[in-house]
Amino acid sequence: MKFLNRFYIDGFILGIVVAAVLGGLFPATGTWETALDWATKIAIGFLFLLYGARLSPREALDGIKHWRLHMVVFAATFVLFPLIGLALRFLAPSIVSDDLYTGILYMCLVPSTVQSSIAFTSIARGNVAGAIVSASFSNLVGVFVTPLLVILLMNTTGEAVVDASSIVDIVLQLLVPFLVGQLIRPFVIDWLGRHAEPTKLVDRGSILLVVFSAFSESSKEHIWSAVSASQIVATTVVCCVVLAFVLAVTTFAGRKLGFPLADRIVITFCGSKKSLATGLPMAAVLFAGQPVGLIVLPLMIFHQIQLIVCAALAQRFAKQHPVGAPS
Repeated sequence: MKFLNRFYIDGFILGIVVAAVLGGLFPATGTWETALDWATKIAIGFLFLLYGARLSPREALDGIKHWRLHMVVFAATFVLFPLIGLALRFLAPSIVSDDLYTGILYMCLVPSTVQSSIAFTSIARGNVAGAIVSASFSNLVGVFVTPLLVILLMNTTGEAVVDASSIVDIVLQLLVPFLVGQLIRPFVIDWLGRHAEPTKLVDRGSILLVVFSAFSESSKEHIWSAVSASQIVATTVVCCVVLAFVLAVTTFAGRKLGFPLADRIVITFCGSKKSLATGLPMAAVLFAGQPVGLIVLPLMIFHQIQLIVCAALAQRFAKQHPVGAPS
């Protein structure tokens, strides 16, 4: 495990890889397929219920006082990234397949991460309170904004089809559980705090189930036979370039807008991330009946790259600006 930690690869990431491999090699069929479909829907609903129960509306409202910081992070997540995704349309189908490009565009539409953004901001000695609000706000708004962006950008470009039934699924599987979580939050938040590990296992287990289901469906549709190793490599290179560009833009924007160092660190880490935990279950709902395994693959690749790169950046920030150093 120490060897894996050196490259910021934790057990959860390995679990996702294992679930993807198992889903591809042993796809569910017949009765098991029906059971897996229902289990996935229930898991997604429960996952977003937990998200709703954990997010504090008061914390988000308090953070509005620092609105300039949060708006810059919001713009990076839901304006800059989508524009990049649209600009990369020329990649398909000559460099990457249409399905992989759909995944790249979808990757650009999902919210920022919460845990890793906050953790890296803390390691880099940035504005942790600002990171908490910005990352949480991104996930809170992302539940509404990401499906809307998928409908507006993907439907109009022909990359995916989100029809009326998909919108109903979004409401029932994502928004309703999320709102229920918000409503029951005062009654369960203490219990969730006392039982952090069991709830962590539940929400991570839900994501692993979603991954297995997505790759199982892709395997049954013989999607992987259409993907070459060169396209996987090309997708990885694209993810690296996108991350490098966004890191450069967020760093430049933070300086140009006159933010202190602690806030620039928040913009760098919160504005450059994409959430695997939120993006995977959303994709299972938004792209039902489509090659979900391929569509989420760029997000999975990007997620691992961002962890490795941002871990190194956070350590560099910490060494360059020790405690007590001026901003």
